[in-house]
Amino acid sequence: MDIKSQIIDKIKRNKISTTEVADCLGKTGVIPNANAVNRGHFAVGSVKWIYAYEESNWPIHEQARDINEGDVVFIEAFDCGDRALQGELVTKFMVLYRQAVAVVTNGLMRDANDLIKENYPVWCKGFTPVGCFNRKPSKEFDPEIIKTHKEMYDGAVAVCDDTGVVVIPKDKFTEDFLGKLDFIEQQEDIWFDCLDRMKWDTFDIVCLKKYLEDRK
Repeated sequence: MDIKSQIIDKIKRNKISTTEVADCLGKTGVIPNANAVNRGHFAVGSVKWIYAYEESNWPIHEQARDINEGDVVFIEAFDCGDRALQGELVTKFMVLYRQAVAVVTNGLMRDANDLIKENYPVWCKGFTPVGCFNRKPSKEFDPEIIKTHKEMYDGAVAVCDDTGVVVIPKDKFTEDFLGKLDFIEQQEDIWFDCLDRMKWDTFDIVCLKKYLEDRK
């Protein structure tokens, strides 16, 4: 199993939260405006980066064909204003028929009632009934943005839960990062033991780290 697969497996088996993963990343990695639509979902997987632009969802339909089972689909919106990128139809295709484990976007969605009723694993900025147009954009998308954002997101690892979505960059696919995931889990166990069993206050636990004194 390669390092990326080990990271996904460790996070999935231990249900390591986005909060903990962001801490391992030095409190970075969040996708802004990606809020859980339905509570209680936890998803981790390889990122499939998809883009929409010029108030058109044509590129989404086109790129959705290439989603693989287990992917976290991240749809990034460019120049789409306040229009929804997609609704229930495309989300169902991605989750049910392409077997994506999550659909994430920094833009808006529609068909909120259906996304909620079907309990789809969706994270988005919010909702609007007004969608993008089903037409081919008048020009090709900026190749430099495609290059840089595909390098940044495509093939990275995303973790999604009620708190939001965090992306682990590809340059963090290392043994060192695996060690950080182990450390953050152990630290959380120690902190809550100090709080619940030893009844310490959080200043002693988090700031002074008094539990380390016993190890000196």
